Amino acid sequence: MPADAADADTDTDNPYLRDPPTEFKPVETLSDEDARSQATRLREAIYEHDHRYYVANDPVIGDRTYDALFSRLVDLEDAFPLPTENSPTRRVGGEPVEELANVDHVAPMLSIDSSGEVADVRAFDERVRSAVGDVEYLCEPKFDGLSIEVVYEDGEYERAVTRGDGETGDDVTSTVETIGSVPGRLRGSRRAVPDFVAVRGEIYIPRSDFQTMNRERVERGDDPFANPRNAAAGTLRQLDPTVAARRPLACFFFETLAGAAFDTHADQREALPDWGLRTDEETELVSGIDEAIAYRDDLLGRREELEYETDGVVFKVNDRAKNEELGTTSRAPRWAYAYKFPARTEVTTIGSVAVQVGRTGRLPPVALLDPVEVGGVTVSRASLHNPEEIERLGVAIGDRVRIERAGDVIPQVVEVIEERSESTFSFPEECPVCASPVEREGPLAYCSGGLACPAQLQRAIEHYASRVGLDIEGLGEERIDQLIDVGLIEFLPDLYALDEGDLTDLEGWGERSASGLVAELDAAKEPPLEDFLAALGVPEVGPTTATALAREFGSLDAVIDADTEALEGVPDVGPRVAAEIREFFDSERNREAIAALREYGVEPRVETVDDVPDALAGLTFVFTGALSDRTREEAEALVERYGASSTGSVSGNTDYLVCGESPGARKREAAGEHDVPELDEGGFETLLADRGVDA
Repeated sequence: MPADAADADTDTDNPYLRDPPTEFKPVETLSDEDARSQATRLREAIYEHDHRYYVANDPVIGDRTYDALFSRLVDLEDAFPLPTENSPTRRVGGEPVEELANVDHVAPMLSIDSSGEVADVRAFDERVRSAVGDVEYLCEPKFDGLSIEVVYEDGEYERAVTRGDGETGDDVTSTVETIGSVPGRLRGSRRAVPDFVAVRGEIYIPRSDFQTMNRERVERGDDPFANPRNAAAGTLRQLDPTVAARRPLACFFFETLAGAAFDTHADQREALPDWGLRTDEETELVSGIDEAIAYRDDLLGRREELEYETDGVVFKVNDRAKNEELGTTSRAPRWAYAYKFPARTEVTTIGSVAVQVGRTGRLPPVALLDPVEVGGVTVSRASLHNPEEIERLGVAIGDRVRIERAGDVIPQVVEVIEERSESTFSFPEECPVCASPVEREGPLAYCSGGLACPAQLQRAIEHYASRVGLDIEGLGEERIDQLIDVGLIEFLPDLYALDEGDLTDLEGWGERSASGLVAELDAAKEPPLEDFLAALGVPEVGPTTATALAREFGSLDAVIDADTEALEGVPDVGPRVAAEIREFFDSERNREAIAALREYGVEPRVETVDDVPDALAGLTFVFTGALSDRTREEAEALVERYGASSTGSVSGNTDYLVCGESPGARKREAAGEHDVPELDEGGFETLLADRGVDA
């Protein structure tokens, strides 16, 4: 695009700008020349509509019409040999790259000195004024995102590079190309577009989009992202651009790094949107440090209203000549300073509420939060327990709430501090995954779909194959999801009907992985009874209870037929757990599943006393915090399998407290009171190895 190119909106001959059609003639009726001409006009129109949507915030067509234009361009590029470099269609993602290459920046991307103390901010101002006299400051939000260098040559998008160490960063050109607010082509309206320009921007995920994305992840059973910045950074470094294209990345631009000179930062900020680069509207030019501090305090008061995460504000000496005079250190300019916001602690805002589907059909609600620091840990979700608890708290989306970490581990909403909505959250009447009716049992809610619900089937198989269950390594989450999607598994016993031919026909499977899974499933047909009971996913039956049941009854049939009174006679099984076990085995669907498994040759074995390993016999363990190599439930199952006991609280009978990441303070205090030794994860693994435990 030439430097004096006109705004695309002036092309009144382009039929796709003001009142475009939503239907087109079949592409096969077009000549090559007609296809090229139509594709050119479609690209110009889409660039213009992108600018109006992302930069000017003034769209002139609806989403349906825009989608029709975009789809038509895709069809043309698929049907004709048209160049696609910098085409808007690249936003759906290109070919994956093998690795991210390192690229040198065209100019250093320096960091900024910062502080949360007003005295430090005033000291910065004194240093500036002593060197260059009175100054104006351009004030802008300090985005909590990921800095990026974007290069344009002849007005066309050329490449994008992460900040990295300031001198060199990762080449993320293909990923950034998918972001709608990063134009593929600059425009020249009031200002000419430079032949070459490098601009600095910040990649982020809007807060509302982040909440939606996390809600969808939770409803699928995935862990939510901790905060928007981590989600944006992880997405930007994906090797497959189609992943980024599916996530709601956005970008603000705020300065040029090379290729364009300006007298002031304010002039530079005005030039960026003239070129079609999106900027934030919160920027303000002030006359001195007192007004700059007032700007920061005002933005802090409106922090919850902003559509992006910000952790402070940045003050820049506006006069670029004075910038040159002030210079830079090896890492930061002397003419800019960041006045940080205090971290959010304990009180935050509910962005949305998601309802998960557990493997037993239970529907626990989860509050998705603006990230907040609680006990030194960033929290972005908290339990709301059940529909009754939501009603008791009177929780609504948008409310300010107080968060606590129950037992220093599980975050939960404990009270509403400020009501910001006129109505409370309404628990859904249908399962969010399969749309089956929701059934209420006391304070709890359940999906009535059973294993016909894809989420329940997915979780049931994941649990069955996990280390807590039968430890089938070839059945990871993604492969289970794939097998369900293609219809090879509609019922848990279908696992044993899989054959190598079915699997090798699927994407991502080879002969080795297919034969390996079939062999693992065959080897798991005679599991220990306690492993099989734990794998079935009986509510309230973890490895400890499963072991107790196996030892008490001695066979699967005896467990299935045991009445409530007999079950209550088992150690650790009280009336509520006994009722859950009885209800599980009384279910016709569950009996069908067990019968079908047996038809495939699955028959749990009962180990004799001589078979039971006793390497940890007599020891009692308590676990706290998150372990990296296995879940806490898996660690508990492991020590119990080798003869130890695992309890939930520290007492004088505890032999070891095993501490993972973010251990509970109360358990550590109790360990100190009872002189219980603490083991970190490495120490725990050493203990297992010393005692001959095959971990």
